[in-house]
Amino acid sequence: MGEQKILEQLEVFDIAEEGKGVARHQDLVVFIEKAIPGDVVDAAVYKKKKKFAEAKVHTLHQPSADRVTPFCVHFGTCGGCKWQHMDYSAQLKYKQKSVTDALQRLAGLDVAHTEPILASAETTYYRNKLEYTFSNKRWLTQEDVASGEAMEMNALGFHVPLRFDKILDVQHCWLQASPSNEIRNSIRDFALANQISFYDLRAHEGALRNLIIRTSSTGELMIVMVFAYPEEGQVELLMDFVKASFPQVNSLMYIINQKKNDTIFDQDILLYHGQPFIYEEMEGLKFRIGPKSFYQTNSLQAYELYKITRDFAGLTGKELVYDLYTGTGTIANFVAKDAKEVVGVEYVPTAIEDAKVNSQINGINNTKFYAGDMKDVLNAEFIAQHGKPDVVITDPPRAGMHPDVVERLMEMEADKIVYVSCNAATQARDLLRLKEKYEVSRIKPVDMFPQTQHVENVVLLELKK
Repeated sequence: MGEQKILEQLEVFDIAEEGKGVARHQDLVVFIEKAIPGDVVDAAVYKKKKKFAEAKVHTLHQPSADRVTPFCVHFGTCGGCKWQHMDYSAQLKYKQKSVTDALQRLAGLDVAHTEPILASAETTYYRNKLEYTFSNKRWLTQEDVASGEAMEMNALGFHVPLRFDKILDVQHCWLQASPSNEIRNSIRDFALANQISFYDLRAHEGALRNLIIRTSSTGELMIVMVFAYPEEGQVELLMDFVKASFPQVNSLMYIINQKKNDTIFDQDILLYHGQPFIYEEMEGLKFRIGPKSFYQTNSLQAYELYKITRDFAGLTGKELVYDLYTGTGTIANFVAKDAKEVVGVEYVPTAIEDAKVNSQINGINNTKFYAGDMKDVLNAEFIAQHGKPDVVITDPPRAGMHPDVVERLMEMEADKIVYVSCNAATQARDLLRLKEKYEVSRIKPVDMFPQTQHVENVVLLELKK
């Protein structure tokens, strides 16, 4: 684009999907990084299309009343927690608005009766799982470059946005409670002191690749070290150090991953010390979490989300419930005591094994779980075998439900559908079809991820009589 074009005195009036501020310049919609509604800025354009432009704040003339000082030293470089510079009450307001806008615009719903968004009790240290990456290509900040000093190029932290090979060396992350930061920093220091090599993401060489830390609301702790090409004795050296330094670890495991990608679902996980799992707890129910298990990453708020889901379902103990996209059966097991029977379906076979174990360890015997692609499993034979559900709970991935699944719901005509979504736009697309037979009677957004633009939404649909 050559020289950057500066658009002067723009008033930011809204916030968009990726958490960017929205302003107008003549006929152009301008998306501005790190700008929030109420700011008046000069914006430096770095990408321009016919109807919109993307820009960065060049000069902040007047800060929004909702603007606050970010608390993290990595804010702006790290890709996480993009809304730290916005007051939490304002974050909630714009999350609520993003839900109602999507449901109104894309599904034509009356959103006047939307219930107030449920705030998260914790706005920092709320995640129960973080995954860090080792790299020999550290991202150098402007301060690093300006210092002119020789830099340590090994890093342990997060990917810098849009740079797969550059890792921000994280000193303190505000997402996961202690001892998460202490574990990460001491492992990095030990590796440097003992000259254990950090992974090269381009050349695919080096000993240390990833670090996964899982905590639970019961206070249990899991550490999974991922190695790529360790030298003789390095695995034992590092694992012994972690075991000795953090005696409170309940589950210490490692993986040797020599694939080109970081996913661990197809990898063998080796137990070094303790148990191969930790436990989460909710209303006296125990949920076993293994290194590959999916569990909502904000444990405390997941409990609130499931209570709302159960409340919307309005179970009396007589209902047959289908729990679609059941994951490790958390919702299914959570509502089982209030239902006659719960049938859970999920794509990932290992998750279904977890779901069965979770029923077993809690003495729940009115659940059944099936693995397979939802659009294939949920057919006429399946419904004939298990019965027509009274209530369907569905919690699909970000992409929403497959059109075939939506059609099946239309055919089944359950009395109620409780639709939990992490993406109001795809939820709205599905609701547009479902509203031909269903009345949307309740809508409640839930904030699971403070300091980000992400928001969950729970909708109750009732069959039109």
